[in-house]
Amino acid sequence: MTTAAEMVEKQLRARDIRDQRVLGAMLRIPREEFVPSDLRDQAYHDAPLPIGFGQTITQPYMTALMAQLLELRGEEKVLDVGAGSGYHAAVLGALARRVISIERIPELVVLARSNLMRTGLDHNITVVCGDGSLGWPEDAPFDAISVAAASPCMPQPLLDQLRDPGILVIPIGPREDQDLRVVRKHNGKITARLASACRFVPLLGSHGFQE
Repeated sequence: MTTAAEMVEKQLRARDIRDQRVLGAMLRIPREEFVPSDLRDQAYHDAPLPIGFGQTITQPYMTALMAQLLELRGEEKVLDVGAGSGYHAAVLGALARRVISIERIPELVVLARSNLMRTGLDHNITVVCGDGSLGWPEDAPFDAISVAAASPCMPQPLLDQLRDPGILVIPIGPREDQDLRVVRKHNGKITARLASACRFVPLLGSHGFQE
């Protein structure tokens, strides 16, 4: 059974994860508390795991990479699109001042809230139910936005809700394979770069894939 320490050393530090705050968060947060009980022995494997309703908890390396790309320093307000079981929100919550985590599946909203409360990691995280492709205008603008589901194109509402300056990390592409992109807003200009190839579940919603 892989441990959190082994995950950090062999899957993260041995690759290109260098942000010490990200490595520390990944070491401290108990990923086994965010996966189904029958998969706990696989919690730190280098792979996504099913959490029900056709959704997955993201591979640890990709969670760490996305967090590192956001360049969080501790004072940011972050939008987390795709709460799932709450693990990614927990990592972001350890790195930022406040996290709004949005999830479209009501049962997963309940699960994420329960997991975060049980682990005592909910103090600066709010999980809401809604269409993630529309963002969460009630709390916009956001210093950073992390999207853990793939969109066929860039959702305009997320760009609109990104603060200037700000960073948005999102998988873009067809349902099968995508590119993880880092989008920056600075002085009114939008730039984007490719960070990695990836494969995520689809972002369903008004500005994502249609059900």
